[in-house]
Amino acid sequence: MKTVIITGSSRGIGLATARKFAENGYNIALNCVEREENMHLAIKELSAFGIRADGCVADVSTEDGAQRLFETAEKLGGADALVNNAGVELYGLFCDAPREINQRVMAVNFESVLNCCRLAVPGMVARKRGAIVNVSSIWGLAGASCESVYAASKGAVNAFTRSLGKELAPSGVRINAVACGAVETDMLARLSDDERSDFERLIPMSRFGSPREIAEVIFFLASDAASYVTGQVITADGGFL
Repeated sequence: MKTVIITGSSRGIGLATARKFAENGYNIALNCVEREENMHLAIKELSAFGIRADGCVADVSTEDGAQRLFETAEKLGGADALVNNAGVELYGLFCDAPREINQRVMAVNFESVLNCCRLAVPGMVARKRGAIVNVSSIWGLAGASCESVYAASKGAVNAFTRSLGKELAPSGVRINAVACGAVETDMLARLSDDERSDFERLIPMSRFGSPREIAEVIFFLASDAASYVTGQVITADGGFL
């Protein structure tokens, strides 16, 4: 039985992804920073699929936090797949945000990916197999007004994915990213009804995506069905870009 590590998996895209992997027989190592109760409820729910699930409250933007998550995964058999989903948003004028906030966004959205990949890759290379999926954003491709640092963090994830994909390909390890558009998560809670309607009108499919729809793409990229796909940034945005 394979094991997947999913960061930021107590809600939203991370939790939907955990459900998808559990349905397909993966053991799950979950992670959160604040919503510990949600994580424990998720562990109970996922265990009903007949798999083993455990969780770790840890800030994976730090080396210590990432290490503790991987130690949790080792109890489940180690990392066959890694989904780097942990992320935070920053909306507002660039010059209005304190330097510490900018640094925090870069740490959570990008440093966490580096930390977890640094721990996952050696074992995957040794086994000549493994899959990593990074959850990114279309703003990392196109840029976004009032989200410059957020966009920069996701742009870094995209470039890292493309580069590491080439580096790891000879070792049989694949890494891809999903650049999400507007998805029904807590990140969109700041939008008013009018803002939501205006945004939806810009999307060719005329709606926001669901966490489950993103989870389906993530699982595909981590599965053997995508065995010839690596170093790619796949957009899932309803045709927005």
